[in-house]
Amino acid sequence: MKQAKTLTDQELEAVLHHVKQRSHSARNRAMILMTFWGGFRVGEVAALQYKDVYDDAGAVKPEIRLDATVTKGKHARTVFLPEKLRAELALYQPVHPSKTAHSPLFQTQKSHTRGFSANTATQLFLALYKGAGIDGASSHSGRRTFITRLASKGVTVRVQASLAGHKSIATTQRYIDVNDELKRSAVEMI
Repeated sequence: MKQAKTLTDQELEAVLHHVKQRSHSARNRAMILMTFWGGFRVGEVAALQYKDVYDDAGAVKPEIRLDATVTKGKHARTVFLPEKLRAELALYQPVHPSKTAHSPLFQTQKSHTRGFSANTATQLFLALYKGAGIDGASSHSGRRTFITRLASKGVTVRVQASLAGHKSIATTQRYIDVNDELKRSAVEMI
């Protein structure tokens, strides 16, 4: 099975530039960055509600608890949000304010009360990558890039697996794209 493409910084910038030129740019940018900077699966992004991300005062939570019903392995997990992702989500909120705590975080164009399904979010990601001219990218590219970048920074595979919500480190290891940058970093540690 062919794996999703791991994106370079330049390719991510190209996608974000493409997103900026289209309608729903704030929503689409936030959705894409949830996968790249948080390691979320597309179905997890689609299932998020305002109460998952923002506290009662409207501040972005530092971590998001994903219920077992929305994760692939049916195991609840906590996603720790890096500061740059929290800043993005803080910018997103005023553009798309919540009607209720249970409102979908990312609403579709057709309905403000219904969020994306995993399938419609996957199709959106494919269209955005295609529009940016990135061949081989899919809704899983952000997550795969997230894990590969952790590996390139020397984060242990056990921590990577925990952040990804994998029960087996063998699963996590399949995500890591061993590329020239990773090899250069490795030899510089000697």
